[in-house]
Amino acid sequence: MRHGKKFNHLGRKKAHREAMLSNMASSLLTHKRIFTTTAKAKALRVYVEPLITKSKDNTTHSRRVVFSYLQSKDAVNELFTTIAPKVAERPGGYTRILKTGNRLGDNADMCMMELVDFNESMLEAKSASAKAKEGSKRTRRGSKPVAKTADATVQEVVEVVETTPEVTEKKVTT
Repeated sequence: MRHGKKFNHLGRKKAHREAMLSNMASSLLTHKRIFTTTAKAKALRVYVEPLITKSKDNTTHSRRVVFSYLQSKDAVNELFTTIAPKVAERPGGYTRILKTGNRLGDNADMCMMELVDFNESMLEAKSASAKAKEGSKRTRRGSKPVAKTADATVQEVVEVVETTPEVTEKKVTT
């Protein structure tokens, strides 16, 4: 009976599953983002998040424990030098799973798994939206954006062209 055994076996024996998760974790820590199936990503999340938590304590013992799971010096070094300082104040939830649709060959659910603090485009968008919310005030009726006329836009372009210094070309003859 399988009472209390909740983890996904992924259709593999124990040794194969552990080797696969170790390789996927090393790739995730090295590249900060991987594309895989949703089932593998959910199993990998359970595997890699305790390792990231353990990396917050940079001791010889924690490095050896993490290395026993990953079997990759490069991944362990990347984890302790780059990732751990960036997630030091985060209490958990270091990974994000974004579903990308189904694979063409076998219709498997695919996803992108990434480290949360390393997606620069999402971080920039979040900071830009936070800045936009600070400056705009809304009423119950809603705020109306000020529309620029075509003349104002042309005037701005003319001012920009006038303020840029002209570049002169010199011909070199030999």
